[in-house]
Amino acid sequence: MRVVSWGRDGLGGAAMSPPSFLWPTSRSANSLQQQRGLWTACLILAMAALLTGCGKSTSSSTVASQAAQKHILRRGNGPEPDSLDPQKARTAEAHAILRDVFECLTSLDHDGRAAPGGAISWATSPDGRTYTFTLRADARWSNGDPVTGKDYVAGLRRLVNPSTASEYGGLIEDIHNAHEILGGKVATDQLGVSAPDSMTVVVQTDHPAPYLLSELSHPATCPNHQSISSANDNSREAWHGLSNGPFSFDKWVPGESVSIKRNPYYWNNKKTYWDEVIYLHIADANAELLRYRAGQLDITRTIPRSDLALIQADIPTELHVTPLLGTYYYGFNLSRPPFRDNPKLRQALNLAIDRELLAQGVLRTGEVAAYSWVPATVDHYYNVTSGEAVQSRSQRLAQARRLLAEAGYSASRPLHFELKYNTGEIHTKLAIAIADMWKQNLGVEVQLVGEEFRVLLGDIDSGQVEMFRSSWDGDYNDPLALLAMLRSDSGLNMMHYHNAHFDELLSQASLEEDPDRRAKILGMAEQVAMSDVPVIPLYFLTSKHLVKPVIKGWYENLLDVVYSKDLSL
Repeated sequence: MRVVSWGRDGLGGAAMSPPSFLWPTSRSANSLQQQRGLWTACLILAMAALLTGCGKSTSSSTVASQAAQKHILRRGNGPEPDSLDPQKARTAEAHAILRDVFECLTSLDHDGRAAPGGAISWATSPDGRTYTFTLRADARWSNGDPVTGKDYVAGLRRLVNPSTASEYGGLIEDIHNAHEILGGKVATDQLGVSAPDSMTVVVQTDHPAPYLLSELSHPATCPNHQSISSANDNSREAWHGLSNGPFSFDKWVPGESVSIKRNPYYWNNKKTYWDEVIYLHIADANAELLRYRAGQLDITRTIPRSDLALIQADIPTELHVTPLLGTYYYGFNLSRPPFRDNPKLRQALNLAIDRELLAQGVLRTGEVAAYSWVPATVDHYYNVTSGEAVQSRSQRLAQARRLLAEAGYSASRPLHFELKYNTGEIHTKLAIAIADMWKQNLGVEVQLVGEEFRVLLGDIDSGQVEMFRSSWDGDYNDPLALLAMLRSDSGLNMMHYHNAHFDELLSQASLEEDPDRRAKILGMAEQVAMSDVPVIPLYFLTSKHLVKPVIKGWYENLLDVVYSKDLSL
């Protein structure tokens, strides 16, 4: 349940492609040659700027050489993280760093499934409600202190403590009393976690939760050292110290980068290749590509879509595009007009969007048009068919116009509203294209407002939006990873969506032990939510990375989790 995947599609920056939102599916050889020439010119200018802007002249080859000698990995990471407090961070950019710095009870293997982490093994009771984890005897904090069961208990309690105000507290609501603690009804020490001894952690749930093992790999569930377990500070300084993963915090340069360094006390330090990992904050995908081509990055966060054909022609083996367990969507603010208590209006806007045209003309990197909330690639998927998915384009538009009229809007009373999105090439193109569809098909007037992502996040939190763009990544391979954020009591329900029937179906699914019946119930829940249209799913995400050929060990999975400790040069 990664709250917002701000960096998947190239964010921020003012660099824009030509104004048309439609792009050809291929380019001529002459066009590609011209683009190569432009790239070369840009690289020369960039390197000249680097040389003249530094006290000492340092070429890109020298930078790369120094990085290799010191075993430094340089990863593009999109916009700046919102926080590096593991229990408070909620963006994908923050979690990417925290997964390298902390080790939770479990980790994820190369396929994105639960694997040993801080716990070397675990056992599950016959009724599936008690998990007993055996910790690694040689696990150490970055100051040499042993990692104990009490540290994991402290981290999980802090996650659900109302004073922490973590929007990820709901991640572990399957654990006994977590829901009651989040609601302020029960003390945090009543959470169903305990440490019978220093090397054991016991987790008790109210019902079988096979996905719990994957949930416990999330950075929000990481241990807290006894010196910071009582901290409730969101400042950078509070979390630049102790960690229990293969790396520890080094420095955060605002607006530039976060550096992490090798943790010499890590239990598997001998197999950690990198001395340092630098996460570079580059919100603009075009700027990130330029730095990658200049030899200043080993791995990019994403790619500029407008350069896909050029990348495929020039460096095809360095391009990695993989389906992602995530959905790009527009969210309605259901706490205020015009969308509150007006599902017909929301459905009309949903039906008027030509997703296939967006996929073919704007996206073009393997994304699939989304007519549901949960991608079909998820484990335990149910077959949910959206009505508009089987309708013709003309049928959708006719229904959209009828619903708009029934919602009280017409040519004499046109709909006006504001759509906010974080600035970036793809977000801007999509917003322009979709606003044009609403204008042409429904006569709807949309004011487009592009903002820096931190500003947008603040506006969403304060309710200063009518409609907003976002995306949602699953943190574990199960439909609930996406459905849970629509629960009325979820801290990540940015739409303020509330449907008692939907909530009840999720509760029923949590109690169902038969996987087929559980999947059927979850499918019913999604159909309820999609009928209400609290969100407009637009397409299912893909991860898009450029990886230098010298990087060894790169792998891909639906969760787009690649630990730096698994890579080498």
